[in-house]
Amino acid sequence: MAEETTLSKTNAASTSTFGKQPTDHMFIAEYKNGSWNHGQLKHFQQILLSPFALCFHYGQTVFEGMKAFRMNDGKLNIFRPEKHFDRINISLERMKMAELPRELFMNAITQVVQADKDWFEKDEDHALYIRPLVIASEEKLGVKISDEYLFIVMASPAGKYFVNPVKVKMETTFTRACEGGTGFAKCGGNYGAAFYPTHLARLQGFDQVIWTDGTAHEYIEESGAMNLMFIVDGKLITPALSGTILDGITRDSILALAKKNGMEIEVRRVSVTELTQWFDSGKKVEAFGAGTAAVVAPIELIDISGKKYSPYIGADAKMYSLKKELNDVKYGLKRDEWGWNHIL
Repeated sequence: MAEETTLSKTNAASTSTFGKQPTDHMFIAEYKNGSWNHGQLKHFQQILLSPFALCFHYGQTVFEGMKAFRMNDGKLNIFRPEKHFDRINISLERMKMAELPRELFMNAITQVVQADKDWFEKDEDHALYIRPLVIASEEKLGVKISDEYLFIVMASPAGKYFVNPVKVKMETTFTRACEGGTGFAKCGGNYGAAFYPTHLARLQGFDQVIWTDGTAHEYIEESGAMNLMFIVDGKLITPALSGTILDGITRDSILALAKKNGMEIEVRRVSVTELTQWFDSGKKVEAFGAGTAAVVAPIELIDISGKKYSPYIGADAKMYSLKKELNDVKYGLKRDEWGWNHIL
């Protein structure tokens, strides 16, 4: 292991690019001979891997993105860790990697959050972003399923992921995921495949792309690091989960809040044609991304085949009230009716 790193906590979330500044600690466990060891909390440091390590060659890398918050009463809250635990094991199963025991996962994230409690700022939209990661560590160049893995949990202070509303382009040339593939898994390859078309979109002045289905590019799926949601004439509409769409924890939370508030909800396929018809007919359309990093990211412009549409982002948009209610639950300002908060 390399030399330990000494870090500064002063205004880390406000002065650092998202995910740039690590906190002081990390947790690391090893899988060998068919089982995980208990793991250990360490000071944040580099890890030593052979260039032969299978993670560098054949894509066996899986991760999660989750957050912890300092609540209004000063207690620390890890938001929906059980849901994240379930999802990381779904991803690990799809990538034929060693699944994690619940006790190991919960112990690891709890130890990191408690050890780095001084990194929390009691400000709106501030959190500790937690990154659990599993990588194949067996040293072998042959194409095979790894027999050895590392489980690492690290953290970084996080403020707003998007400071301003985002501009997006409907992607109808490149494909993020196809049915039968790994689109529903949170694995590294999905993100690597998205970089080139996203880069091209940014050169054209967009922040993200909206991915469409890999067959005919007819149906809307998700956008970058976010699930997509629309509010049309007061109705919340979002694409149904499939083998090509990630089961977002923020998406699931917003749907639960909307249902509690009596909003009409439709979870179904949403076509690009239907979206253009909403705009062309003069409907009031809110469009936003929902994800752990972004929480709720308002979309101010959607480019569809060169034609630009402007979703509603006024101060009275319903997406803002849903975001506020979700944050109020996380920060302990509103009662947690679902048992989402894991309070330390």
